[in-house]
Amino acid sequence: MQIFIQARGFDLSAGLREHVERRIHFALDWAHQHVHKVSIRLSDLNGPRGGEDKCCSIQVVVPGAADVLIEDIEPDLYIAIDRATDRAGRTLARQVARQRERRQGSPRDGRARNDAIVEEAESTSAASS
Repeated sequence: MQIFIQARGFDLSAGLREHVERRIHFALDWAHQHVHKVSIRLSDLNGPRGGEDKCCSIQVVVPGAADVLIEDIEPDLYIAIDRATDRAGRTLARQVARQRERRQGSPRDGRARNDAIVEEAESTSAASS
C-alpha cells in the first residue's frame, strides 16, 4: 500500500506526517491486500484568516472497484484527519464486503432461488398430473 501525503497552503511537519500515517495504517492496514494507493491532501482553505477551514481529502485506490473518496472539513486539522480516516476505513469495509458478496453470491439468495425452482417444478408436476 503506497501512501502519498500532500499539504497545500502550509508546511507539512514531521509530527503531522506521522499522525496521518499512523491513522491511515490504523484504519486501512486490515485491507492492505485490497488497497493499491492512498492519497491524502491536507489544505487550509481560508489561509491565515482562520475559521472552519482545515480540509483532509483521502482517495483510496482499489483495483477493480471504484475509488473511495472522503473529505472532511474542521477547524482542527488533526480532527479532520481522524474523522476522514475513520470514514475511509468504514467505507472501504462496506465496499470489500459488497465485492465478496458479488464474487461468492449470497448463500441465502442461492437457497431462495433453488427453493423457488423446486416449488415451480413441484407445482408444474402437480398441475400436469
